Amino acid sequence: MTDPELQKLTDFVRTAIPIFEPMGVTVVDLRRGHAAAEIPAEANVNHFGVIYAGSLFTVAEMLGGIIGFKSFENLTGFVPLVKSMSIKFLKPGTTRVRATTSLSEEEMARIEAEAQEKGKAEFILTTKVTDENGVVVAETEGVYQMRKFG
Repeated sequence: MTDPELQKLTDFVRTAIPIFEPMGVTVVDLRRGHAAAEIPAEANVNHFGVIYAGSLFTVAEMLGGIIGFKSFENLTGFVPLVKSMSIKFLKPGTTRVRATTSLSEEEMARIEAEAQEKGKAEFILTTKVTDENGVVVAETEGVYQMRKFG
């Protein structure tokens, strides 16, 4: 990773959630409405040599937490919480994998307006987890909530 902002964010999430360090979670893209993170295969393989299901889940789920850094900058005092999440395991992952998600401008505006009005707003993130060859190994759908804390 060469982008200093992404390295700083990677360092932050690895400190905030210590299991991310040994997993090798790396934030590789973060911009308004878009987030992506990767994990290497080596630190995340299971007993039969493919990426552990929990690791695939984790790299997808964490995107709901980081997407807000660039997408909800006007929601001071709000934090994103995961309420529920489902995952479909489609193919065995044997290489580094990347989880990618996005929100439209319209959806971000809706979330921000509802959160300002009600103190919370739910939103859905769909995430694709792909291997180094572009094969989709898993897909998730998470229900998150931007919620006022403090």
